Amino acid sequence: MARFGMVIDTKKCVGCQDCVIACKTENDVPDGCSRDWIVTETNGKFPNLNMEIRTERCNHCDNPPCVSCCPTGASHVHDVGNVVLVTHEKCIGCKACHEACPYDARFVNPAGYADKCTFCIHRTEKGEETACQAVCPTHCIYFGDLDDPNSEVSILLNSRKNHKLIPEAGTKPRIFYLT
Repeated sequence: MARFGMVIDTKKCVGCQDCVIACKTENDVPDGCSRDWIVTETNGKFPNLNMEIRTERCNHCDNPPCVSCCPTGASHVHDVGNVVLVTHEKCIGCKACHEACPYDARFVNPAGYADKCTFCIHRTEKGEETACQAVCPTHCIYFGDLDDPNSEVSILLNSRKNHKLIPEAGTKPRIFYLT
């Protein structure tokens, strides 16, 4: 079975927010809410500064705390790609998953249910690109099966230095940032 993941090339990302707009449009995300966003981070000490621009979203963790804390089972791991999803009809809007997520990747939709990035499962199940990947003008977003050593994401991870966000949380995130 596939284990989907995403690789973001921070050397290519320019922070244009096309991915954010594409996600909102593709998934009918309400105004004031976002499934993904852009972060600009500067590290180091002058004059040796390093800036990283990256797009962030749900990390579709291998050990997702949002799933284990959900009282109704609305938050679950999908059988295709092991993607973390929310069944809106089962969600009671208790926000337990929101609080459990160390990436602040969830929001409560005005309709009353938790919402988040789905890795565009409605597209990726059919072999299509995610909406964010499809519109990225710098082609910095890669998506694929992390368990397939011949997939583009696996090849990139084996050939470039990379990092994950908050690895100490123990969630085993599946979003990787090439540096």
